[in-house]
Amino acid sequence: MKAVFVIVLMFLPVLVFAQKINQKEIKRAETLAKSVTIIRDNWGVPHIYGKTDAAAVFGLMYAQCEDNFKGIERNYLYQMGKQAEVDGEANLYTDVQLQLIADSADAIKDYKTSAPWFRKLLDAFADGVNYYLYKHPEVKPQVFKHFEPWYALMFTDGSVAATETGGLKLSETKDFYSIGPEKLGMLTGKPENNIYNMVNERETGSNGFAIAPSRSASGHALLYINPHVPFYFRSEVELVSNEGLNAYGAVTWGQFFIYQGFNQHCGWMHTSAYADVADLYAEKVSKKDGKWYYEYDGKLRPVVPRELLLNIKNGNQIEHRTITGYYTHHGPVLGARNGKWLALKANNRSYNALVESWLITKANSLAEYKKAMNLLSNATNSTVYADDKGNIIFWYGNYIPKRNPKYDWSLPVDGSISATEWQGVHKLSEIITNANPATGWIQNCNSSPFTGSGPSSPDKNKYPVYMGPDGENYRAITAIKILKDAKSLTLDDLIAKGYDHYLAAFDDLLPSLFKAYDAAPDSVKQSLAEPIKVLQEWDRNTAIQSVASSLAIEWGTLMMKALPPPQTDQEGTFIVRRFQTLIKTMPPAQQLALLNDVVKNLQSRFDTWKVEWGNMNCYQRPDDGITFDDNKPSIPVGLTGSGFGQLPSFQSRTMNTNKRYGYSGNSFIAVVEFGTRLRAKSIVNGGSSFDPASKNFTDQEQGIIDGKFKDVLFYKKDVLKHAQHTYHPGDYFK
Repeated sequence: MKAVFVIVLMFLPVLVFAQKINQKEIKRAETLAKSVTIIRDNWGVPHIYGKTDAAAVFGLMYAQCEDNFKGIERNYLYQMGKQAEVDGEANLYTDVQLQLIADSADAIKDYKTSAPWFRKLLDAFADGVNYYLYKHPEVKPQVFKHFEPWYALMFTDGSVAATETGGLKLSETKDFYSIGPEKLGMLTGKPENNIYNMVNERETGSNGFAIAPSRSASGHALLYINPHVPFYFRSEVELVSNEGLNAYGAVTWGQFFIYQGFNQHCGWMHTSAYADVADLYAEKVSKKDGKWYYEYDGKLRPVVPRELLLNIKNGNQIEHRTITGYYTHHGPVLGARNGKWLALKANNRSYNALVESWLITKANSLAEYKKAMNLLSNATNSTVYADDKGNIIFWYGNYIPKRNPKYDWSLPVDGSISATEWQGVHKLSEIITNANPATGWIQNCNSSPFTGSGPSSPDKNKYPVYMGPDGENYRAITAIKILKDAKSLTLDDLIAKGYDHYLAAFDDLLPSLFKAYDAAPDSVKQSLAEPIKVLQEWDRNTAIQSVASSLAIEWGTLMMKALPPPQTDQEGTFIVRRFQTLIKTMPPAQQLALLNDVVKNLQSRFDTWKVEWGNMNCYQRPDDGITFDDNKPSIPVGLTGSGFGQLPSFQSRTMNTNKRYGYSGNSFIAVVEFGTRLRAKSIVNGGSSFDPASKNFTDQEQGIIDGKFKDVLFYKKDVLKHAQHTYHPGDYFK
């Protein structure tokens, strides 16, 4: 019998090898470098001008490495399932999941068969990184000493589609591949004891608004771009070539396309979609002659094994471990429940997804944008779109498989019958679309697509359930409130609306708390009289000097932790309904007890519970990015995370500190007006530089806190007026 988990007893010391680049690559890179000019403006933003698209890609990757090579390598450690090589055992089963989902052998095949024009971009991607490492021998990669062109095909559309479809958890993958299915008792129908902590400590949502000419002061369409991601997750860049490329926006470290951005004709904001794009299949398995088989339409098919090779840091050595992964024709087996194996069918790694992302970056019209989207390969994003013709459009998802609607696709489906097979992919014209609504506005805050434009929203009865859940969150409620009557909007007006501080969740939460207080014993009333009065007088807007904000957010966070975990991904989008159910079912005494816990906790941390929000909620950018210190300078912040309905997001927590410090939420934000001449403003968290000695390390920190954006320097004439450094890749830049 072949073991599921085999440890190869071999340890090697951790060594730092010299960067591997041959003379042919050096000459090719030097030729590209001469055809690229990088101009960094006064904010440190790189504007990259190349003679060809490939030259621009080369320059982009070189500039990204200058700013944050560590971030690039970290992203590829994740995408390629190699985090354990740096982090040790803690990330081993994340690596297992990623290696099961995305096979590097497939990426290599895609590279070898790629279109010649696209292969040039892939080569330029690798050359840009390798040339940087060649020119900077002082930079010591942790794992990747040489980047290969096919690496880009492991990271293809901005993010990896969730493996937690159908409620699958990382713990299930760990149990399956560490303990083994037989020892788990999976074949006897023994249920798994799966405990899942639903409190997600980082933001994963985003806000996208599009305003029609009828609602703007200028008579031109406006676009608001506001992704919520970990701070410093993307860089702000401009890409220009003599082959028609001219795009500005946010690029994820290690990718060569504009993920969220715009050009002089159109712009796009991606928000995370909850359309069902991946499914779990429950496979009926059995063992015969030492081999695994699964049932399909009354016959047995062999389970396909694949060896996963993992390197795990153990002290100052590397342990090599082999794990046998299993596959059915549906996809990799990621866990087991109730005697059945769970195979994931998804589109997480796709050649066409990367091509689509590039063609979107180059699109200069609605027709070109739709042509790119018609590749139907982006499995993770919805799109809010606007252009210079006055169009505003929202597409809920892009890659959406067709399915038999009689099955519940939010849960694992029967993998033993062909009736549950996908039936192709929906055409772009078939997915939920909201084009030029009569209301003149579109909002998407990772919530229901069926309320995105008020009464002009799509009709949910026209679409299958798996295509779009009808869940609503509090950000969407706030966005609808501020946009439904908005008129004559300017760029600054849209920025102000995007920075609305109202917390709509407390419209549901606080009345329940007050009712509990009114019915409480006198002893409880006496102890909580002052905090309750503060909350009763609060206008539900966060502010730096607000004690009520501190009480409400700390208490609301405890209430959020009390939410029962959703049983499916789609159920998780019904945050409003889940909160409303919680306050109906949670005992009043428990709600008051949580408030009492908050009062005691604040008293312990600050010697008073009357703490103004800005005195405990701060922004600090440590030199090393991870070590926060209450004794070092920080900036008070009046924002909070978006879970309670605030549109701008500043997710904070204690970091072995008494104060809370921001680490996720607003990262890159832009607002764009598509007139005869493009106008745009933007802001990033902290600053464009990762060098603490640079003026661009923190020069935007107050702007992103206050919602005071800088002017985007889109046209080269304006860039030259504000040039800080002008150079070719390979020249010295500090």
